[in-house]
Amino acid sequence: MKLSEVLQGLKFEVLQGSTGISFHDIRNDSRKVQPGDLFFCISGAVSDGHKYVQDVAEKGAAVIVVEKPVAVPDTVTVIRVENTRYAMGMISSAFYGKPSEKLKVIGLTGTKGKTTTTYMIREMLERSGIKTGLIGTIEIMDGKQRIPANNTTPESMLLHKYLRDMVDNGCQAVVMEVSSQGLMLDRVAGVAFDYGIFTNLSKDHIGPNEHASFEEYRDWKAKLFTLCKTGIFNVDDANAGYMMEHATCEKVTYGEQADADYRAQDVELYREKGVLGIQYTLCGKLEAKIVVDLPGEFSVHNSLAAIAVADLLQVSVADIQNILKEVKVRGRVEMIPISDAFTLMIDYAHNAMALESLLTALRAYNPKRLIPLFGCGGNRSRDRRFEMGEVSGTMADFTIITSDNPRDEEPLAIMDDIETGMKKTTGAYVKIADRKEAIRYAILHAKEGDVVVLAGKGHEDYQEIHGVKHHMDERELICEILEEEDVTDICGYNNRYFA
Repeated sequence: MKLSEVLQGLKFEVLQGSTGISFHDIRNDSRKVQPGDLFFCISGAVSDGHKYVQDVAEKGAAVIVVEKPVAVPDTVTVIRVENTRYAMGMISSAFYGKPSEKLKVIGLTGTKGKTTTTYMIREMLERSGIKTGLIGTIEIMDGKQRIPANNTTPESMLLHKYLRDMVDNGCQAVVMEVSSQGLMLDRVAGVAFDYGIFTNLSKDHIGPNEHASFEEYRDWKAKLFTLCKTGIFNVDDANAGYMMEHATCEKVTYGEQADADYRAQDVELYREKGVLGIQYTLCGKLEAKIVVDLPGEFSVHNSLAAIAVADLLQVSVADIQNILKEVKVRGRVEMIPISDAFTLMIDYAHNAMALESLLTALRAYNPKRLIPLFGCGGNRSRDRRFEMGEVSGTMADFTIITSDNPRDEEPLAIMDDIETGMKKTTGAYVKIADRKEAIRYAILHAKEGDVVVLAGKGHEDYQEIHGVKHHMDERELICEILEEEDVTDICGYNNRYFA
């Protein structure tokens, strides 16, 4: 490809060489450079790509994109830009044929609800005949395969490659989670967003290597609404006004407020055969009865955001209603229907804020007992352990403390820290280090009317111990336990467990 073609619309300076040359591929990892490649010198938090220019020149790189002058042979073309991360996104988009312009691109940002809402939207669009890719915390779905995700928002070079694959695989739309880090680090540079969704905002991702303050976190989130054509805002969130004030796009709203374009009223919680959900009357631009088999007030807002997008893309009301009744998201208040007598679910809540939000939502269903099972990751802040223990001890009826990605620490030491938080409360608890045995205890001791939530692992299917990820999927563990306890029908009900 001609260098001049991918530089169109980008401010740059030619330090040496010519924009008339051609290159073969794009790289940001010096170890992968091949003769004829274009290499981006990225100034990262750990390493500076400018240090490797001699190496990539020796490997035959044709073009190097830099932020500062470098000394390389005059056979290499050197392009200077103000920000190589931004340039990488723009050049990657051009290199892959600007794939986002060939798709309806829906981006979601906010603290909570992004993952669940992306799956809701994708299912609605797929059901209506719009083949839709997905990019998010759990996985990438490119129209042919499912690829485990490493970051919520991939680096721009990889992101545009995924978008290209989606176009080639026949996708007409893509729904993606857009993290504050992704916006701050220009991972979405070059992406043409049709719709941006604001879910909600609370303090998160604030600290070393993330954001210096809540205000900085908020402002990077707000950037999405300067990049999209239409913004869809949760007006029930206290930060919606700020987001809308700083947006440059058209505005659509959702929520429970009377002036929302897509409004939920007469919201009710329901519980039926171990399944927890919500139902409400949809008003405003659409009118319908909505039932969602996912619990909690947050399911109202997640479903409203999905409804707004689906309606704007002309999905029928019937399809919207059907998919919301059936939608399931791996590891996000995911119901595991092993009994009609009690509720068992898996959720990704792995810090105090998320656990408190989850337990608050579940408490509203008036369970006989609310029983969370969780651990805390090793090589992470000990404060998280104390906080989660205190939250659970305060809000739950009974807590099962177990192991969760101990990494290089001893599981029992981590559990002792959680117990320290628990002891600040009067909450009852038990400690069982082996997670499978902890789950077995939870199932065999559950009583009719209980709500049991396996928290922390969510979509993860591994346990990380001393740098090695060992396969461990809680769904498989549950099936193994039921088989070992002679339960042949995992959706059935066996009275001997609930004497």
